[in-house]
Amino acid sequence: MGATGSIGSAALDVIARHPQRFRASVLTANTQVNELAELCRRFEPELAVIADAKLESALRTQIEAAGLRTRASSGAAALVEAAAGDDCDTVLAAIVGAAGLESTLAAARTGKRVLLANKEAIVMAGPLLLDALRIGGGDLLPVDSEHNAIFQCLPGGRPDLARAGVRRILLTASGGPFRGKKRPELATITPDQACAHPNWRMGRKISVDSATLMNKGLEVIEAHWLFGASAAQIEVVVHPQSIIHSLVEYNDGSVLAQLGNPDMRTALAYALAWPGRVDAGVAPLDLLALARLDFEAADLDTFRCLGLAYRALQAGGTTPAILNAANEVAVAAFLQGSLPFLAIAELIEATLDAQPGETLVNLGQLVYVDLTARQHAQRIMRTSFC
Repeated sequence: MGATGSIGSAALDVIARHPQRFRASVLTANTQVNELAELCRRFEPELAVIADAKLESALRTQIEAAGLRTRASSGAAALVEAAAGDDCDTVLAAIVGAAGLESTLAAARTGKRVLLANKEAIVMAGPLLLDALRIGGGDLLPVDSEHNAIFQCLPGGRPDLARAGVRRILLTASGGPFRGKKRPELATITPDQACAHPNWRMGRKISVDSATLMNKGLEVIEAHWLFGASAAQIEVVVHPQSIIHSLVEYNDGSVLAQLGNPDMRTALAYALAWPGRVDAGVAPLDLLALARLDFEAADLDTFRCLGLAYRALQAGGTTPAILNAANEVAVAAFLQGSLPFLAIAELIEATLDAQPGETLVNLGQLVYVDLTARQHAQRIMRTSFC
């Protein structure tokens, strides 16, 4: 799900290295119809889905011209059906934002192995996703490099932390392109500057989230649901080299860390092959060439989005969904040039203040809360920031 994005491309590279073990049987994309058609020619899936229904005809035409037997479909319902259908037993959930929620839940309910790259799905609907996994009986494996690292450092992947003797989880953050800068230096930041991550090649939305540290805030909420850790047990540590992907500290003083070059194929290969391991095509880590590994505290005064994420986690219920919706609106506006970089956090905070959270009950309620939060954010942006 999200085959043409950076995560999808990295996963397909791993899959192509092991044709006897893996097959990309379903490929989906949002609007990149030519790219999706090219992937169909290369991987010959059973099914290809383009989210934009207006592009289905173009997709079908290219598939037929290539002489492929791949079925073509389109629309939001088709994405959900693809995730739940019989054409696959493993689903890589890599659709960006809230748009990936329903397909991720559908895959979980039908017992698939879900490789979770869409952190927004678990941020918005953590209890619903865990319930869906219990119903389906499948596996949930994190693909975010940080959560994948934690998974590797815990006995059994997702144990009871108290019984396992875990004291805290240390999420590493690169600090993004503006590490070390203060608020006055960020007043005139452009989208291209925010998307110029020093270590990782990512899409523009997640790149901006990394620049504001909201990406790390979403990962804090994700770690809570994935591993049953309280907010107090999850600490963010800035590690600019992005070599240690995260750490787990135990009651006996031991700290286990997972290290590797900053390449998403490591986490993807681990999730695809779990509980085994396969070659990911990633260069070996040269410890002698590293020379040093640095760590520093996160600057919550400058990068306020991280603190807002902790606030949403502690509030619980639908508040993380409100946080996510406001962030998506704010980031989209920033990328379009209609909202200053520093106003991203201000708009999110104003939206949280305007819309109190409530107990999370079901998906229908969550969809309504998400829509309402977006409307609040849009209205606040028009009246206060434009």
